[in-house]
Amino acid sequence: MKLMQNSGVPIYQQIADSFKTDILAGRYEQGEFLPSIRGLAKDLKISVITTMKAYEQLADEGLITAAQGKGFYVNAQDSEMIKEQHLRKVEESLTDAIAAAEVAGISNDELKGMLEALLEVDK
Repeated sequence: MKLMQNSGVPIYQQIADSFKTDILAGRYEQGEFLPSIRGLAKDLKISVITTMKAYEQLADEGLITAAQGKGFYVNAQDSEMIKEQHLRKVEESLTDAIAAAEVAGISNDELKGMLEALLEVDK
C-alpha cells in the first residue's frame, strides 16, 4: 500500500480507499482478516489511531466487521453493491476527465475520440 503524504487526501482515507478497492476487486475473500491495526500502523509508519479510523470507516460502509480479539474480517459482498461501487468510481473519473478537458479546451468530440481510442487500446 502506497500512501501519499502531500496528496491532500487524509492518510486514513487513502488506507480505507485502498482496502475498499481491493475488497471490491475480490483481492480479499469473504471472511479473510485484514492486517492487524497495530501491524499495519507499524508497516506504514503511521499512528494506530489513523489505522483504526480507516478500519472504522470500512466497517461503517459494511465492508468489514470487527471480531472481538481477532481483528477485522471482510464481509460477504453483494454483487449489485459491487457493481454500483464501480459505476460510481467510473462516473467520478469521467466527471474529472470532462472537467480537465474543459480546462484544456478539448471539445466534446475530441474527448469522445480520446475515450474511443483508449477503449480500443484496452481490447
